[in-house]
Amino acid sequence: PGIAINSARCMACYACFMACKDEHCGWDTPLSRAQPELGQYWMNIKEWERGDNPRRVKTATVPTPCNHCADPKCVKAAKDGAVYKRPDGVVIIDPDKAVGQKQIVGACPTGAVFWNEALQLPQKCTMCAELLDDPNYPGFEPRCVEACPNQALVFGDLADPDDPINKLIAANKVTPVAGIEKANVVHLNIPQTFLAGTVAYPKELEEVCIGAKVKVTGEDGAVYETETNWAGDWEVEDLPREKSWKVEISFPGFKPVVYENERTDHDHYVGITYLEQE
Repeated sequence: PGIAINSARCMACYACFMACKDEHCGWDTPLSRAQPELGQYWMNIKEWERGDNPRRVKTATVPTPCNHCADPKCVKAAKDGAVYKRPDGVVIIDPDKAVGQKQIVGACPTGAVFWNEALQLPQKCTMCAELLDDPNYPGFEPRCVEACPNQALVFGDLADPDDPINKLIAANKVTPVAGIEKANVVHLNIPQTFLAGTVAYPKELEEVCIGAKVKVTGEDGAVYETETNWAGDWEVEDLPREKSWKVEISFPGFKPVVYENERTDHDHYVGITYLEQE
């Protein structure tokens, strides 16, 4: 089993987060001790603000549970088989054998393992395997997936090429977390960086320019093209980080404008471009 998490569809409603808490707080399961109500986020919603100018600010949200890695570092860090990978790929922390093994927490590259001080126990997402193992459970998918109202989380069989989850993955951009290429949780469309700006006619006209052509060329020769919208704004999203870009703006009857060495060290708004007539 696996979960595809499409960040482009996440609207930060926290339904998956609350469903996880509802399932795991307050009681033990066959595979885990109860999740504390505070301090642990087996489904963690990572959010950050994007943009370096108030004229263009966006947010990104990435639901982030345990990746259930193909080659789990937590398994290697554990002693006496305290963390194990099931035949179906789900990674489980044994709630009895793992007592006292705090090194398991530090081994996780995504920070998905938490330390329960009261129980002296590392804990994390089980992909609701206790439900998947129950033949009487009608949903046959993790609670976080059940709760998502926008299909940002999709559950399926990663080994079946005809399963809808694999068609979803093939149709979108896979964006690994912490460099983890193979896992039972597949992240899609996590944003990288954007370049954006606004184009206007000569400043004294106080009028934005609709339909101006914008060409963005990378240091490796990659080219992205767009045009300004009804508000005179343009944006090129999902550019590789820490690269240098050339921005060319053109509109019939006006002098072209070129910006050299615009950087994507962060999400960047290049400013308002005021055109001059030829």
